[in-house]
Amino acid sequence: MKTRILMVCLGNICRSPLAEGLLKSKLDADKFEVDSAGTGHWHVGSLPDSRSIAVAQKNGLDISDQRGMQFKPAFFGHYDHIFVMDNYNYEDVIEQVRNDGDKEKVSLILDEIFPGERVDVPDPYNDSLRGFDKVYEMLDEATTKLAERLTK
Repeated sequence: MKTRILMVCLGNICRSPLAEGLLKSKLDADKFEVDSAGTGHWHVGSLPDSRSIAVAQKNGLDISDQRGMQFKPAFFGHYDHIFVMDNYNYEDVIEQVRNDGDKEKVSLILDEIFPGERVDVPDPYNDSLRGFDKVYEMLDEATTKLAERLTK
């Protein structure tokens, strides 16, 4: 049985697709399933932002096969771990929990490198490509620690 992991941001076109691609590249696909979603509905079915695709490609990852989907309460039943990019979206996800078990599955992705500090991955959507590079670096570090923890 695979361990199922979901990465969540607002629109599912910038941060969570990068987190999905990074974590997938660090885990055995026979043992782990990694997806991403957004709390908003605006980009359902859309490709990741072209800047996320470009930053991923520059670093040897191809995320161009991903398509946006919206977070649903039913995902609590499917995924074992849900990693959220920021406190705003964390609250949106927590508002949808059905029970304490659901709540235990949800955490902030940067808690992997800043435990208990509730640090946000900044949303690069209104930023330059440099902002996407910074987000990539943060998520690369966080997903490396996460992959190490999940495979111990």
